[in-house]
Amino acid sequence: MLKIISKVGNSQGLIFDAALMDLAHLKVGDHVNVTVHEGGAIVLTPIRPSIEPEQAATAARRLIRKNRELFRRLA
Repeated sequence: MLKIISKVGNSQGLIFDAALMDLAHLKVGDHVNVTVHEGGAIVLTPIRPSIEPEQAATAARRLIRKNRELFRRLA
């Protein structure tokens, strides 16, 4: 995919269209790590928030409680 660096205010930037955002599973406000490699290659790596085990357990319990009847019918 070919992109052109554009002027954005007093800076320069790349515009990511909706298709590119979808392909990269990115949305406005996401954080990315920028790495510049030898030779000038620039790599953007999304920073995905991780969930702590306690948070996962709480979310799972809430989901099960909320959908208890559905899970019962599916069983």
